[in-house]
Amino acid sequence: MAEEPLSAQDAEAPQPELPSDRVADLVELVVCGLVDHPDDVTLEVTDSADGCLIEVRCAEEDAGKVIGRHGRAIKALRVLARALGSRVGVPVEVEVLG
Repeated sequence: MAEEPLSAQDAEAPQPELPSDRVADLVELVVCGLVDHPDDVTLEVTDSADGCLIEVRCAEEDAGKVIGRHGRAIKALRVLARALGSRVGVPVEVEVLG
């Protein structure tokens, strides 16, 4: 029995939103508000059985703004991400790769 090729409609069908997508959207919104070059901000979201890892990449000169003095900004961002993650049922870790 031969498999039928995907139709154009099937190929464009949106993927169901994962709980980690909501957390990634929050992280992106906050980070883009902190940096001078929001177009350079990218997120890599890795879902696993243990939870979700969100790696934030930004321009080198903006990494300090995302981290903040004594790490206060990234700590606050992690608290927000973990709070939303617990609400949607997924453990979350956030890392900054400048």
